Amino acid sequence: MQYGMMDYGYGMMGGSWWIVIIGFIFWILVLIGIVLLIKYLWEHGGSKAGHESALEILKTRYAKGEISKEEFEEKKKDVV
Repeated sequence: MQYGMMDYGYGMMGGSWWIVIIGFIFWILVLIGIVLLIKYLWEHGGSKAGHESALEILKTRYAKGEISKEEFEEKKKDVV
C-alpha cells in the first residue's frame, strides 16, 4: 500500500494543472487592469489642476475679442 499523491495517478501536481492555468489568467487580468488604470490616470491627468472649464475658455475668447458678445451669450447658454 502506497501513501501520498502518487496513489491517485496524478503525479506531483495532484492533477491541479487547471488551478495553475486559472492563477496565470488571474495575474494576467490583474496586470491588464493595472495598465488600464495607469493609462486612464495618465490621460485624465489624475487631477483637475490646470484644466480650464468651458466657461473660462469662453470668457478668455471673449476678452481677446475672438468672439462677439452675441456669440459669447449664445455659447454660454449651451455650456451652463
